[in-house]
Amino acid sequence: MAGHGEEIETTDESLLEKTTDKIHRHNSSSSSSDSESENKPKFDDDDVKKHHDAPSLSSSLKSKSNRLFGREKPVHQVFGGGKPADVILWRNKKISASVLAGATAIWVLFELLEYHLVTLLCHISILVFAILFLWSSASKIINKSPPPIPEVRIPEDTVLQFASSLRTEINNFLQMLRSIASGRDLKKFLAVIAGLWVLSIVGSWCNFLTLFYMSFVVLHTVPVLYEKYEDEVDAFAEKAMIELRKQYAVFDDKVVSKIASKIPRGPLKQKKKD
Repeated sequence: MAGHGEEIETTDESLLEKTTDKIHRHNSSSSSSDSESENKPKFDDDDVKKHHDAPSLSSSLKSKSNRLFGREKPVHQVFGGGKPADVILWRNKKISASVLAGATAIWVLFELLEYHLVTLLCHISILVFAILFLWSSASKIINKSPPPIPEVRIPEDTVLQFASSLRTEINNFLQMLRSIASGRDLKKFLAVIAGLWVLSIVGSWCNFLTLFYMSFVVLHTVPVLYEKYEDEVDAFAEKAMIELRKQYAVFDDKVVSKIASKIPRGPLKQKKKD
C-alpha cells in the first residue's frame, strides 16, 4: 500500500510540473507577442485620414492651379459673396428673373419703342402723384386712412462710403492709365490698344444702351453657366491658354521685340549721376 501511495504522489507531482511548465510557456509567448506588438509602428486614425486625404489635397491644389485666370476663390466669392452675387448666380430665381425682366423692359422701351428717359420719368411721376392725390382725397370723404407715404431720406454715411470707394477706384484706374502711357510696359500697352479697338468696333454696331443691355445679359448668363460647367470650361480654357502663349511667344519674338529695340531710351545712368 505504501508503494502504491508513493506512485500516486509522484504522478501528482509530474502533473503539477507539466501544468506549471505550460503556464510559463503561455505567459512567455504572450509577453513576447505583446512586446512585438509594442515594437510595431502604430497608425492612428489621423494618420490614416492624412494618408487618404493626401491625394485629395493634391488633386484640389492641382484643380485650383488649373482654374480660369488662376482663380482660387469660388465663383460666388469672386462676385463679392453678397446679394449681388446671389442675383448674378441665380441663387434666388425670382429676384434674378425680375431683374433681368426689368432690364429687358427698359431696353425695349428705349431702344425698340424709341421712348425717351425724361418722358418716361415724367409719365411715371404723373401717374404716381395722381394715384396718391386721388387716394388721399377719397380717404377724407370716406373717412378711411390715407395712403402710407414713406419718408425717404438718403443717409450721409452711405453717400460718404460710396463716394470714398468710387474715388479709390477712379484713382486706381487713372494710375493704371498713367503707368501704361509712360511706356514702361509695352505688352500692357498693346493689350489696352487692342481692347479699345475691339470696343470701338462693337460700339459702331450698336448704341450705348444696347451695349449696356448686352453686357447686363452676359453678366446674368455667363457666370451661372460657368459655375454649372466649371470643370469642362477650365479644361478647355487651359488648352486655349497654352495655345495662346505659344502664338504670343512667336508674335513677341518676331514683332514686339523688334519694336521694343527701336524705341529710344535715355541715358539713365547720366540722369542718376546728375
